[in-house]
Amino acid sequence: MPILGVLLFVVLYIVATFLYPGGSQVDQISIGFSWANNYWCNLLNERAINGQLNPAQPVALTAMFILCLTLTCFWILFPKQMNLDRKLRLTIQVSGTLAMTVAFFLFTHINHDLITNLASSFGAIATIGTFVGLYKKKWTGLFRFGLLNILLVVLNNLCYYNKAWIVYLPVIQKISFATFLIWICCINIHLYNEQKKTANSIDIAEPGSTV
Repeated sequence: MPILGVLLFVVLYIVATFLYPGGSQVDQISIGFSWANNYWCNLLNERAINGQLNPAQPVALTAMFILCLTLTCFWILFPKQMNLDRKLRLTIQVSGTLAMTVAFFLFTHINHDLITNLASSFGAIATIGTFVGLYKKKWTGLFRFGLLNILLVVLNNLCYYNKAWIVYLPVIQKISFATFLIWICCINIHLYNEQKKTANSIDIAEPGSTV
């Protein structure tokens, strides 16, 4: 289910970019969505940067809702499927759910930086818990892949707080977003394969069972 949610989000994201009227941090009167200069949150605003009404907003909001729901499901199901201890399981589930709930308020008039920082903080807790789960299961490849996401988050913050580098932030943001979602999908695929192996082992072990 999380993989399907991610794929649906990507499709809606692309559709929203075609509907965006124009304007970016580099050129306020530009036409259309620029993958190099526009942010994801530009698609969520009622008006585009060029001042026109933004027909991409309903599609982007739907995509945002699906993504938040998808990641909430992931962080609820992941610790259960990994058979993590109760304390760690609840930490991941609660922090992940809070992160996605707060993130959905990005489309409101509440302070953007406040929402981003709160969602990022809760998301960091859930992500750290995910790392702990991967480490305990000795899924080394996925653990290392996750470290790449951490490095990209650091790079995002460096660009955000350094005005000379902020021009590169839209591209780095998209790369970080894509890498994180691919990581989530890879974890789900690995979990699915593990469950399939376990189910097959049980079928073979049971006398008279059919495969």
